[in-house]
Amino acid sequence: MTVALPEASRRPALAEWFGRINIGVVIFVVLFAAIALKQPSYLEPAGFMNYLRRAAPLAIMAAGQIFVIVSGGFDLSVGSLVTLSVLGASMMTGGDPSLTWPAIAALYAMGVVVGLINGVAVAYLKVPSIIATLGTLLSVNGVAMMWSGGSPRGYLPDNFRAFGRFVFKDVPVVGQLPLSVIVLVVVAAVAWWGLHGSVFGRRVFAVGDNPRSAELAGVRVDLTRIACFLISAVSAVTAGILLGGFGGVSTDVGQGLELQAIAACVIGGAQLMGGRGSVIGVVFGALSLFALFTLLNLLGLPQGLRSTAQGIILISAVAAGARRQRAGG
Repeated sequence: MTVALPEASRRPALAEWFGRINIGVVIFVVLFAAIALKQPSYLEPAGFMNYLRRAAPLAIMAAGQIFVIVSGGFDLSVGSLVTLSVLGASMMTGGDPSLTWPAIAALYAMGVVVGLINGVAVAYLKVPSIIATLGTLLSVNGVAMMWSGGSPRGYLPDNFRAFGRFVFKDVPVVGQLPLSVIVLVVVAAVAWWGLHGSVFGRRVFAVGDNPRSAELAGVRVDLTRIACFLISAVSAVTAGILLGGFGGVSTDVGQGLELQAIAACVIGGAQLMGGRGSVIGVVFGALSLFALFTLLNLLGLPQGLRSTAQGIILISAVAAGARRQRAGG
């Protein structure tokens, strides 16, 4: 005998099921559907792969930024670190392909230094992360401008630019597979494991939720926060290497990317006060934000609308998150 559930009983179950779907995924599907209506070629494998190729740097930065946000902080220095990576690579290589790998090693070393400075300032000097990383943003931008003389100098060798431009041909199903998409998948997988599948990830959530309780439970809050800033900095350098491959040398390549990375985390469901967030969510948040920018371009709307839309998204998403937090207790 089958007993039908009352309508009132089915509704909460359905609402709970929909509640498990990350909001970043929903926004991405809606925006990409709008893009496909305007430009159907985006639904083709080649079009979609090209879209992922261009969105990969932002998604990689967001995958690093989420560690800092979950731990209860912000990293505003990542955009300037992208600029330093691109300008520094051009200065160090001077177009010489044999210097590509030493230059990449030096870029990651600079990223580690910047991450350590941010982490130590927050963990030991007790400087609020938004102030500490704002200071680092200004300092790193200053270093990049002094190093390059305030204008693009040199050029990147082809084997360096291959990280952003190389495409594998004749790949089954998709036809072509950009190297940058592979880098994105690898970074996202490692970040997911680090945040959701490791002891370190549980410590990050504990620190973001309640640092005092985490400390009493034996968690090294200071080292955890430093590690989060290191991860964010290394992710920014990776994004800078890809962006250098896309567009070459530019002094404003990283401008505004720090806010875009934070916006991607918020769209993906991260809580700006810490203790909540997911790597999958922020990756789709980055894809959603890039889809919005792409849609604005396809509609021929002014470029300035990017900043306006980004600000509205940030305010709306933070307000929605605060409302959910109050409703939850």
